[in-house]
Amino acid sequence: MIKSRIAAGVAALLMVTGLHAAASADDAQGNAALGNALHGSRLLLDARLRWEAVDQEGIARNADALTARARIGFETGKAWNTALLAEASVNAPLVEDFNSTTNGRTQYPVVADPRNTVINRLALTNGSLPHTLITLGRQVINLDDQRFVGDSGWRQNQQSFDAVRVVVHPQARLTIDASFFDQVNRVFGSDSPVGRYTGGNYLLNVGWETGFGKLSAFDYLLDFDQAPRDSSGTLGLRFAGERRSGDRVFAYSGSYARQRERAGNPLDYSVDYLAAELIGTLGPWSLGAGAERLGGDGVKGFATPLATLHRFDGWDDKFLTTPPDGLECQYGTLRYTAKNVGAFDTLTGTAVYHDFSAVRLGTHYGREYDLQLAGKHKRYTALVKLANYHADHYATSTRKIWLELDYAR
Repeated sequence: MIKSRIAAGVAALLMVTGLHAAASADDAQGNAALGNALHGSRLLLDARLRWEAVDQEGIARNADALTARARIGFETGKAWNTALLAEASVNAPLVEDFNSTTNGRTQYPVVADPRNTVINRLALTNGSLPHTLITLGRQVINLDDQRFVGDSGWRQNQQSFDAVRVVVHPQARLTIDASFFDQVNRVFGSDSPVGRYTGGNYLLNVGWETGFGKLSAFDYLLDFDQAPRDSSGTLGLRFAGERRSGDRVFAYSGSYARQRERAGNPLDYSVDYLAAELIGTLGPWSLGAGAERLGGDGVKGFATPLATLHRFDGWDDKFLTTPPDGLECQYGTLRYTAKNVGAFDTLTGTAVYHDFSAVRLGTHYGREYDLQLAGKHKRYTALVKLANYHADHYATSTRKIWLELDYAR
């Protein structure tokens, strides 16, 4: 197992913090600080039970996956402007008729939720510097809409980073968010050869709040020892905002980025990313449309290896890796939310249609229909979800269904 330098740094800081407390000139103040930290502590609990079935053309047997995941931990209050967060995560298959990518059951389609027991988060957060928050250790990082950096929260194993992150608010409208990480702990689990990516990686995201929305400029510099072809530099802009009038909301967003090879990447490439989305909401109804374009030069497509990928380009997850000829996706969404329906505080139905094609040659890849019904009751969420991908000239037609129950506090 690879030992992260940053994870070791957390242990060192915990020792330093303990020595500082022990050597405090004023024992009463030190005890008071520790007492406040304990008094302000809270339990973290996030549990999920999910059944996923997959029927994929070209694979004779259907996948049948029943998995249970629990994340349990705590977060302390502040002592000397410092708080500790610690959390363990356990994912256990109850029915394992699926290819988890590590269990060797390749006669089934992939359901990337392998058995895993791991320290999910272990980090110290310090706010001693004015307008600054520093987090050191294993942590979750979500930037903007998570198209480039996110925690992959849909999967049972969450993506986390062994990182130092500095967030500065020099003034009310300006946010500077900078991170260095030397290990990303991926959803494939600690037993997978691609479960961890190591290397020197840098994330910079600068946000400015305007009267019409948030403008973000970002530069993400990646260097992966295990996946050198995904080592890249991505420089871009994103703007997202909304306008309200009574119960009417008009939301809009747009992004552009340019990506090149970096560090040990053996390729020489330069590709673009473009995305735009409009969503109108009137009372309980919401209607949206959008387009996304990830370039490709015939050898390498625009790569987003740290993204929360399930949120984009169809729930069947056919485009987790951008094809070499790129990907162009047009989509439409329809959503209806009702309140106080039976036992549910809210009940939301969502329908999404996607059309996929190649950027470089215009080949029609396929189309997908997605449906979801989700209900919330206090701390519980229940959902049923379906995805149906019809392949024309990319991948294979696949149908998936999920039943899920979540609890979080």
